[in-house]
Amino acid sequence: MARKVIDNPNHCSLVHAMNIIGGKWKPIIIYLLANGSLRFGKLLIFIPNISKKVLTEQLRELESDGLIIRERFAEIPPRVEYSLSKKGEALLPILKQLSEWTVSSFEDVEFETCRIISI
Repeated sequence: MARKVIDNPNHCSLVHAMNIIGGKWKPIIIYLLANGSLRFGKLLIFIPNISKKVLTEQLRELESDGLIIRERFAEIPPRVEYSLSKKGEALLPILKQLSEWTVSSFEDVEFETCRIISI
């Protein structure tokens, strides 16, 4: 499936950012990789509502945008791990601020504590 993007004829930086990290799963994937590399199967466990196909697409897009690194190990059976690149790590303070804004703005909702250790 082709990536869905918002047309950006004026080259707005916010529209560009949302085309890269917007959507349902990408911020969650970035958040999960904040504490270290993970294999595909672990990501599926941590995001139970995502299909294998969608997770694969999201990981490929994040890799092509330079936010994550896909490392393949020459082992039998093959092993692949995903981790954040420097560009991906730079998003963590922004995601943390977004989380803090959500907690302070929606006080009537009881949220779990999200812990991004890398910050």
